[in-house]
Amino acid sequence: MRVWPGQPYPLGATWDGEGVNFAIFSENATAVELCLFHRNEDGEEFARIPMRERTDQVWHCYLPDARPAQLYGYRVHGPYKPEEGHRFNPGKLLIDPYAKAISGSIKWSNSLFAYKVGSPKEDLEPDFANSAAGVPKSVVVDSAFTWGNDRPPRTPWNRTVIYEAHVKGMTARHPGVPEDIRGTYLGLVADPIIEHLLSLGITALELLPVHHFVTDRHLADKGLTNYWGYNSIGYFAPDVRYARGGLMHQVYEFKSMVKKLHSAGIEVILDVVYNHTGEGNHMGPTLSLRGIDNKAYYRLEPDNPRFYTDFTGTGNSLNMLHPRTIQLIMDSLRYWVTEMHVDGFRFDLAPVLARELFEVNRLGTFFDIMQQDPVLSQVKLIAEPWDVGPGGYQVGNFPIGWAEWNGKFRDSIRHVWKGDAGHVAELATRLSGSSDLYQWTQRGAYAGVNFVTAHDGYTMWDLVSYEQKHNEANGENNQDGHNDNISRNWGVEGPTDDPKILEMRFRSMRNFISTLAFSQGVPMLSHGDEIARSQKGNNNAYAQDNELTWMDWQLDDRRKALLDFTRAAFALRLANPVLRRRHFFNTGEKKDGVKELIWLAPNGQEMTDAQWHDANNRALGMLIHGEATDEHDDRGRPIKGDTLLLLVNPGDGECRFTIPDLTGPGVWATLVDTARPHSKAVRDHTVVLAPYSLVLLRFGTERRIATDVEPLHQKAEAVQ
Repeated sequence: MRVWPGQPYPLGATWDGEGVNFAIFSENATAVELCLFHRNEDGEEFARIPMRERTDQVWHCYLPDARPAQLYGYRVHGPYKPEEGHRFNPGKLLIDPYAKAISGSIKWSNSLFAYKVGSPKEDLEPDFANSAAGVPKSVVVDSAFTWGNDRPPRTPWNRTVIYEAHVKGMTARHPGVPEDIRGTYLGLVADPIIEHLLSLGITALELLPVHHFVTDRHLADKGLTNYWGYNSIGYFAPDVRYARGGLMHQVYEFKSMVKKLHSAGIEVILDVVYNHTGEGNHMGPTLSLRGIDNKAYYRLEPDNPRFYTDFTGTGNSLNMLHPRTIQLIMDSLRYWVTEMHVDGFRFDLAPVLARELFEVNRLGTFFDIMQQDPVLSQVKLIAEPWDVGPGGYQVGNFPIGWAEWNGKFRDSIRHVWKGDAGHVAELATRLSGSSDLYQWTQRGAYAGVNFVTAHDGYTMWDLVSYEQKHNEANGENNQDGHNDNISRNWGVEGPTDDPKILEMRFRSMRNFISTLAFSQGVPMLSHGDEIARSQKGNNNAYAQDNELTWMDWQLDDRRKALLDFTRAAFALRLANPVLRRRHFFNTGEKKDGVKELIWLAPNGQEMTDAQWHDANNRALGMLIHGEATDEHDDRGRPIKGDTLLLLVNPGDGECRFTIPDLTGPGVWATLVDTARPHSKAVRDHTVVLAPYSLVLLRFGTERRIATDVEPLHQKAEAVQ
């Protein structure tokens, strides 16, 4: 093949309509070879091209005869000295970190390791066996795609409702999705799925990792897989396992998915794993970055660079002190926004990205770069605000422009509806937007992404059905996963036919869903919670790519009713601006003597200091005056909403609540009661809350109640 010098930028393999430019960074390599492979069944290597040009530590060449769909990889030469941090081994074929597509999955064998497996010297004795047969190939991609008039929905944070989902798990069992696209990017935008999301009021679909990922050898040996995908090896490549077609189709099908979701007004947020890769610790395989430049890309122990600094619990952490590592991440993020049209990111173990030395630095280099970037600063940025390193729990500490998974909301709401005493004060804080966490960083209520469950942990049904984890299927003797789940089974561990227990379980889920929908902040539903999806008590189902984790769409009457209830709850959130404010409540008195927010005790009076600190007091009223708001719309007009009263009774006995007598014409109407069907209006200024229940009331005119509330009562009666 003809070989021209090419250019050092852009990194990766770039098709320009005439040929392909190849460019790869390595600071410490002594030589780099570009390897080309046939697309036949054997996929043998047919060319090995020395990359003789090196500019600013980037090795590059241009092949005028190469075309899209060409398979390639790299072999990188240099010292194999793990004790000095170098692990070069030209016997190992390496995946391009900038590959836009990757051909398939790893085929495990000892050849994938740069050292002699089983040697008494462990990783210190190199093994130069050729690994090409087991390593998936990088693919040259033609990026052309007809986007038409695609535009990002740009849903404001205060109107955002997030749905966390797994690409395959959503549709693998859906009878309404054509069988040939179930479990794929295209299946995720089949009409029944789009309709389901819209019926719930979802505005953003947050996908578990779709970057091409590795299934660890120990899982593959057990017949398991890395189902969740938190083991990335290709930061630019959509995983081929979710595509229906062949080479490059994962790129086109992903783009088609995004375009169709945008057409429905739904944003796409990617869960991204830039804190580590799938190459593991010092005994892991050599697949990409380790063999390209281990010392540049990974965080190594300063006193012994043979070993990796591990803030992630996976064996390695990316080296955020090196500018080329930061460039890799930033280039990847910009690619997904500009080329793939995604609308935001949720960063797995985000504190790792801020560890400049060992402490978490809230104003670290990564966050400074993100804040000034004209592209990335304009999309939704969500942090998982904890890692496994020292000082890794950073809820509330991320900078302006970032939202965070609010783990304190999750834990508080679980404690409350489990029936634990002493949580009423924190409940109030979480219902009103967690200003204790986010106001000091001058962020609004949007900064907290509220959730009760997520992919990691129990599903909502399991949260109310199990008190002990049941992870035996993972093959780790039930030692994996969290032990403290703040769960309650209501009398029986796991499945039961007892109608009283089933009623309490479904009531508990209605409580969770209502609290999530009616709290300030950004709500996030975990896929399947609206239809009582179960993982049979497995709270760490990361390795289960089977019916244990796939959504079961065959719904009985109770599950259909829960779905209807969830739809109604989030419709109420959308219809009432006071439930989705942009700013925190002003708890001081207004000029007319009315407060935006008042916390009420069961006697109808404002909570006293003593009641806040009374561990026996569990009931709480949250009165939001719709006419006393400081909120304004985009044109500066005051947002006047309904006056709402949220009542919670997490105790085991009935609670009689006195309803305040507001000035002006109107009556109180019950919109939601999680325990029972309800009457249209409250006539005697008293509401009796059943044990473990939530009630939402609205103050309005008789006529409005008759015309607006009636459908809600009909739905509530069907639910309960």
